[in-house]
Amino acid sequence: MDSQEDYVLISAPTKAGEQFVRMLQIKGCRIAGLANNPAEHARLRELGVEVIFEVDTRHLNTWLRPPFAVGRIYLFESSVALCCRYVQMCRTWTTKPIFVITTSMNPRLVYKGLGADHVIYTHSGNVGHLAAECEY
Repeated sequence: MDSQEDYVLISAPTKAGEQFVRMLQIKGCRIAGLANNPAEHARLRELGVEVIFEVDTRHLNTWLRPPFAVGRIYLFESSVALCCRYVQMCRTWTTKPIFVITTSMNPRLVYKGLGADHVIYTHSGNVGHLAAECEY
């Protein structure tokens, strides 16, 4: 379990990601969004995510640590390349698990090799069971 001060960091560019954000909000989790462009930032804001960390994934030297404590990380894959960069970036931000949620079986070993603890394949996007990990 994460400490009370840690934020659950989530990249939610998919419908499944949006549903997961809503579940975490209902549970009262401290959520921070991860975005790599203004459109994604605005989407997270529309979902009610108040803390959003926007990064430039193209330039390694800009991959700075967020100004808040990061606990578990949930990355919903919309692009393999972007998700790979997120895993690389985020691995240095926490010792807690990183979850990648994907609809493709192919990149499983790639994500694990980059530092993801769990790669969850789901065709339906139903990962509500992961929200049980947040017990604040």
